[in-house]
Amino acid sequence: MTDAERLAERFGAARPRLRRIAQRILGSAADSDDALQESWLRIDRADGAQVANLDGWFTTVVARVCFDALKRRGRRREDLSAEDPRSEIASAASGERPEEEAVLADTIGIALKILLDALPPAERVAFVLHDTFDVPFDDIAAILGRTPEAARQLASRGRRRVRGASAGRDAMTQRHDELVRAFLQASRSGEFSALLALLDPGATLRADAAVTAMGGAAYWQSDRLEAGIEGAEAVARTFLGRARAALPAFIDGEPGAVWMHDGELRVAFRFRIAGDRIAEIVLVADRDALARSVVER
Repeated sequence: MTDAERLAERFGAARPRLRRIAQRILGSAADSDDALQESWLRIDRADGAQVANLDGWFTTVVARVCFDALKRRGRRREDLSAEDPRSEIASAASGERPEEEAVLADTIGIALKILLDALPPAERVAFVLHDTFDVPFDDIAAILGRTPEAARQLASRGRRRVRGASAGRDAMTQRHDELVRAFLQASRSGEFSALLALLDPGATLRADAAVTAMGGAAYWQSDRLEAGIEGAEAVARTFLGRARAALPAFIDGEPGAVWMHDGELRVAFRFRIAGDRIAEIVLVADRDALARSVVER
C-alpha cells in the first residue's frame, strides 16, 4: 500500500467524526459535505508522511475550512442587499436536501442550532471543538490564529451564551410563556377573537429597519412596521393567519419567539407583557442585535 493509499484509508476511517465536527460547526449537512471535500483536497495535496498525529491534523484542517466558511457566509450576507436575490444563496444551499437537514436538526437539536447560529464564527468554532469534541485549546488557538488563552476565552463566551438563562422559571415567567404560546397558536389558526383577548387594548407592534429591508412590509401587509402599529385590533389583524413559522423561545430570559430560515436565526419576536396581557411586540432582524441576544428554546 502506498503512502497516498494509507492516507486516504485513514481519512476514510476518520470521516464520520470529521463530518460530525463539520455539521456541528456549520449547522448544515450539505455545507459539511462540501467542507469535507475541500479538506480532503488540501490534505491530499500536502505531505502527510511526516505528520505524527494524523487524526489531529485532519481535525485541524476540517475546522479551519469550516471557520473560513463561516466567515465567508457572514461576508456574503453583509455585502448583498436584501433586495438582491443572491442574498439567499448562502442559506438556500443548506436546504437543498431537506431530509438530511431535518435529520441534522434532530441530531443537534433545534434549540442548540438556534444558539450556535447566534455565535460569532470564532466563538462557535472554539466552543464546539472544546466542549463537544475535547480539542485542546493549543490546537484551537492554531486553527483560529489566536493565543491559547484567547481561545479559552472564546469558548467560555460561547458557553455562557449557549447556557443562557437559568432553566428554572418562576411562576410569572411561565405564565408569560403560556401567553406568548397561546398568541402564536391563535395567529397560526386565524382566531381573531383569541388574539384580541390576549392583547392589551393599547398594544403596539413595531419592527426594526432590518425587518423592513428583508420584505417585512409586504409579508405583514403594512408600511407602518417601523413607525409602529397601535391598538389591539390593528395588531391582531396584522398577526391574523401569520407567524406560522415562529417558534417559541426565551430571549435574554424573557418569553418570545424566533423565526429561522434554513437553520439560521433571522427574526426575534420580543414580547412585553403588562397586566397579564401582551402590551408590545418588537420584531428584530438586525444581525448585531441578534448576535448579542441569548436565545434558548
